[in-house]
Amino acid sequence: MIYKKTIIGRKHEQDILAKCMGSEKAEFVAVYGRRRIGKTYLIKQFFGDSFDFYATGVYGISRSEQLKLWQDQLRKHSGEKRNKPKDWFDAFEQLREYLDTLSGKEKVVIFLDELPWLDTPKSGFIRALELFWNSWAAERKGLKLIVCGSATTWMTNKLLGDKGGLHNRVTRPIRLAPFTLKETEEYLQSINIGWERKDILDAYMILGGTPFYLSLLRQELTLWQNIDELFFSQDAVLQTEYGFLFSSLFNEATMYRRVVELLATKLKGMTRKELVDLLKTTDNGKFTEVLDNLVKCDFLRRYQAFGKKERDMLYQLSDMYTLFYLRFVKNYHGMNEHAWSNMEEGKRNVWSGYAFEQVCILHINQIRHALGISGIASDVCSWNYRSKEQSAQIDLVINRGDKAIDLCEMKYSDHEYELKKDYVEWLRERRDLFREVTGTNKTLRLTMVASCGIKQNMYSSAIQGRLSLEDMFAL
Repeated sequence: MIYKKTIIGRKHEQDILAKCMGSEKAEFVAVYGRRRIGKTYLIKQFFGDSFDFYATGVYGISRSEQLKLWQDQLRKHSGEKRNKPKDWFDAFEQLREYLDTLSGKEKVVIFLDELPWLDTPKSGFIRALELFWNSWAAERKGLKLIVCGSATTWMTNKLLGDKGGLHNRVTRPIRLAPFTLKETEEYLQSINIGWERKDILDAYMILGGTPFYLSLLRQELTLWQNIDELFFSQDAVLQTEYGFLFSSLFNEATMYRRVVELLATKLKGMTRKELVDLLKTTDNGKFTEVLDNLVKCDFLRRYQAFGKKERDMLYQLSDMYTLFYLRFVKNYHGMNEHAWSNMEEGKRNVWSGYAFEQVCILHINQIRHALGISGIASDVCSWNYRSKEQSAQIDLVINRGDKAIDLCEMKYSDHEYELKKDYVEWLRERRDLFREVTGTNKTLRLTMVASCGIKQNMYSSAIQGRLSLEDMFAL
């Protein structure tokens, strides 16, 4: 298909929307993902803002106020004055009456944005939506009902996971993920920011691939000046974002924040049992829901350690903005509006190394492509070993279907990484320990992803897989 030039990336999502519009039957499309990820932008740009009916929920207002806004939108689209709906059943009945007047149209598109915010306590919204779809809309050929929501718990539990009349009614769910590095580069170019890829990487390590955060960058400022302005200046935009981010996504945000803030103190991750013990909470279905929703919203990464059972799954903080905010901004009470530019390099080192690791893991498809194994089945995991005599950890293990395993090291630096004798010996010792402990008979490959590449010297041949930042921008 021909993709919209105004939309950066999102080709798979545009394909889904195009198939939806090409279908003769009624379609129910649900777009979800974390706040600021570009859900509304995608829909409005794809459809050219031409909807037969459009309404949006507003955070924190009453049912009566939501219904008044619905009334206003219905008047705007129909051109007819209507009484304010008594409840949501009446609101959807009025919508049906208006849509009946469009019977001559081949395609009818309805867009309900921020759907979870329409569902105020005891409003009856979800059951009214269910009746509207099941009793009329589902049988209307050419009708396209598109809904969006940032409150992922509501979207996944009440809509996609509904056990009642809306069970399996969504015909095309779309989960919108953050931009990749390549998409971030394309987006920055579209707003006339032509930074070098190393600066784009640094921006990604702080802001992630969240389009709204990236849109706040100013082309006349350097990256560091931008970060000072966004996080440390008076009334900094992204200084207050953190609190609203959780309250807008999750109905009961306290436990979500506690989990994220605990994981920010142990960057290598924790098991579920460790989280339960340290949080002093109950290990039940509610806690499962919290962890699952944080994973679905791209705050956490859940992965299995090599050779471990499912109950030993690790949870790791993977959201770039949250990691940066908790480490440098949350407890900052200084008056220096240039705090990031003036920060000692040593204070950045631990964070930058970990943040780069997360960027690499988020770009595992690009790493597979660079290694030439895109078409080969592979599992991504970690490995951790500890005994009285020794301990070892590998944060990225690619267990390949071609009888090989990549033991990956990720190195962030401002220059080519220079391998030295003692470090190479340490890598080889750790590789041998991995083979001894796991008992694998696969070929073990030492692989390194270095932000600025690896300097050619007498030790560089010890690394079988060598990747640089350019490989991360490949797809």
